[in-house]
Amino acid sequence: MNITVVGSGYVGLVSGACLSEMGNNVVCIDTDQGKIDGLRKGIIPIYEPGLETLIRKNMASERLSFTTSIEKGVNHGEVIFIAVGTPSDEDGSADLQYVKRVAQSIGEQINDYRVVVTKSTVPVGTSGIVKATINQALENRDLSISFSVVSNPEFLKVGAAVKDFMKPDRIVVGVEDDRALDILRNLYAPFNRNHERLIVMDVPSAELTKYTANAMLATKISFMNEISNLADCLGADIESVRIGIGADPRIGYSFIYPGCGYGGSCFSKDVQALHRTAKEASYDARILSAIEAVNNDQKRVPVNKIVDHFGTDLKGKKFALWGLSFKPDTDDMRGAPSRVVMEALWEMGATVQAFDPVATDEALRIYGERDDLTLFSDTPYDALTDVDCLIVVTEWRVFRSSDIDQIKSKMRGNVIVDGRNIFSPRTVTEAGLSYYGIGRQ
Repeated sequence: MNITVVGSGYVGLVSGACLSEMGNNVVCIDTDQGKIDGLRKGIIPIYEPGLETLIRKNMASERLSFTTSIEKGVNHGEVIFIAVGTPSDEDGSADLQYVKRVAQSIGEQINDYRVVVTKSTVPVGTSGIVKATINQALENRDLSISFSVVSNPEFLKVGAAVKDFMKPDRIVVGVEDDRALDILRNLYAPFNRNHERLIVMDVPSAELTKYTANAMLATKISFMNEISNLADCLGADIESVRIGIGADPRIGYSFIYPGCGYGGSCFSKDVQALHRTAKEASYDARILSAIEAVNNDQKRVPVNKIVDHFGTDLKGKKFALWGLSFKPDTDDMRGAPSRVVMEALWEMGATVQAFDPVATDEALRIYGERDDLTLFSDTPYDALTDVDCLIVVTEWRVFRSSDIDQIKSKMRGNVIVDGRNIFSPRTVTEAGLSYYGIGRQ
């Protein structure tokens, strides 16, 4: 098929690359000329395992191309994916200005039947807005052209997005007519060869499914973080609790690892947007309001433990930070706990030596050159020289088998604040270091 993807951010690039890998002819559109110029040269603006290889391969095979021309994209694609950003507005609702702008452009350029697919994460009712916007643009042109609007939310995990797209656990499609459904079935047929993954429903249900999935995952994380704080108060070990409840198949082990909070662009934004949707429907969604409150507090837990140990005057103190990205296998620092921790340390007068395998450039872009920040990306031990305390913020695999003796020898202090519970408290304390975990004794 000829496919157009409007938006060359995280979702758009992954979707375009993976659809072209299945033999489709894909055109990706973005209004950022610099980004498009870079993509044409094989410069990928985000770090995502496997994505660069996939893009380069399909560009070489001429199945994947990039442009700033919406006219070219609308004329090209039998299916047009809207994959632009929907950032949080001031009131917490999803900002739909970019989605509306794309819908307007489609209506101004469309000349034949098209399936318009909302891939962006959007609140319930957005597909109706897209449909009305296209219809209004057609009316302004004094034209009557048939088209379909479909909701097809993405369920991609940052750090595993290519794998998730190529081998999805489900493909949710909200659709109103059989013609569009047949086209989407044909498009996704290569992803269903093993077994049927397509879940067909009405459009509002598909839009709500995406928000509900992220809110549920965020709920599990915040709930376990709440219990980890209670474990601290009661002298319990949250790791034992985690294993005890995870063995229950009704609960399972996924997303019940306590830590210093979740980050990224999705969970916080989507929980806030769903909460706003509930308010607009005159429903008091009390759990949704608590999820974000707990998570925001959780990001400060490592800081609280540092203050309990060192006090609030950290002038002359030096801290090693392991991990800058909000999770492993990405350079994304949006909403990352590392930012809360670093900024709090700087405010109290401390300096930071941070290590991350891929996110140091992003940290430099955000904070610029600072006298109180030194960045390392070769080995985590580089960041430990003469520090008073090591803080683990992101659970990169490279940290899992760290040499405690080497850590101790590099540090001038003896404190580890383990924001992801990657160390054994016993191993750390037997090495003569003070250990502060999340809900661990």
